[in-house]
Amino acid sequence: MFCGSCMQDNTLARALRLAGADAVLLPTYTPIRVDEENESLSRVFLGGVNVYLDSKLPGWKLLPRLFKRWLDHPTIVKFLSKRSSSTDAGQLGDLTIDLLRGIAGPQQAEISELISFLCDDLRPDVVLFSNALLSGIVPELRSRFPGRIACLLQGDDIFLEALPEPWQSQAKELVSQNAAGFDRLFTHSRYYTEFMAKYLNLPATRFRTIPLTIDADSLRTNHEMHVKLPPIDVVAAVRTPSTRRTTIGYFARICPEKGVFQFLDAAEDVVAQRSDIDFVIAGFLPEIHRPRFEKRLRSVQKLAGERRIRWEGSPADRDQKFRILRSYDWLCVPTEYHEPKGLYVLEAAQVGVPALLPNHGAFPERVADLQSGKLYEPGSRKALMDAVLSLPTADAGSKSPNLLLRDRCLERYGMANTGPEILKAIREVMS
Repeated sequence: MFCGSCMQDNTLARALRLAGADAVLLPTYTPIRVDEENESLSRVFLGGVNVYLDSKLPGWKLLPRLFKRWLDHPTIVKFLSKRSSSTDAGQLGDLTIDLLRGIAGPQQAEISELISFLCDDLRPDVVLFSNALLSGIVPELRSRFPGRIACLLQGDDIFLEALPEPWQSQAKELVSQNAAGFDRLFTHSRYYTEFMAKYLNLPATRFRTIPLTIDADSLRTNHEMHVKLPPIDVVAAVRTPSTRRTTIGYFARICPEKGVFQFLDAAEDVVAQRSDIDFVIAGFLPEIHRPRFEKRLRSVQKLAGERRIRWEGSPADRDQKFRILRSYDWLCVPTEYHEPKGLYVLEAAQVGVPALLPNHGAFPERVADLQSGKLYEPGSRKALMDAVLSLPTADAGSKSPNLLLRDRCLERYGMANTGPEILKAIREVMS
């Protein structure tokens, strides 16, 4: 699947380079998959296959790296990871603890190799971890690395809270201990700064909020950028202005925590009352959630048909992603968890589509920054239904994007502006 954190890391590297920094993106566990130009090194550190076998197969950690390194080749890791299910924190408790123990755990050889590359080969001024789940490396890195070490938190608590006991408590304690070794912790929202300061039991003064960053230049600038075409299967219906329909779209990973089942509940409630509102779902569907999702989707489609409640699947590339987003009048991702960043809100805003969101996490900040969108009371099925029913009726005629929203999004989050701001925050760590 396309990972939002990986895509943000990739764009961040580009933004920092654009701002004048020599930024190098190192993938860990697996090669990253993004829908824009991949900025990461081709080499994979802490290769997922070896990391897993170190913990699960007795004696594997004792093998010389010479005999294990071939399993870290990006082609091998990518091949094997395609045949695995989506990461389930409930099955990774012991592996998480092993990694958070750093060189005291079974991944000592892989961790030492990464540290040697950083300290002896790359020798950067600052190392910026993309999440605190990698923090087991910090104590040993601190003993060898003369520069600054920072961390960008992007939803670490969501993974940790999904761990079963006793691993959850152990992991939280280890992350808190390791995170104390960071010179600075960055987040993408004020909400997450306040939350993680308490969650990790660290002073808020150690944190700094930096903006999300997006690459708008890679979007096509032809006529399609400025005119939203209706979905193919309703072209005939929208030729008559009086029958212009409103499309509410979900675009995120298909899973309970992202709120896809709440979205389907809303669709079921709304189609029974309004004949001019359609619902579209798109995103990566992990096999672990496929049976439940397909069963619920079929039950809702029976009420109004597949034309009004459509499943678009997972887009294959960036163009297809934005084609789907342009077909929406409103984006709606009713997350159960408190979203720490909300990148998909900005992706929709890039093509002028506002968002209907639960009033928690980073969402109020995204709506305030964009000066567009609508919030509703989270956790209430009726509140979501009422919010959808109260949305402005789509204007008659062809769809057109909210150009003011698009321009505001690019001005606030475009990497030409965010790059220098983020680089300044990183340089402050060095002072």
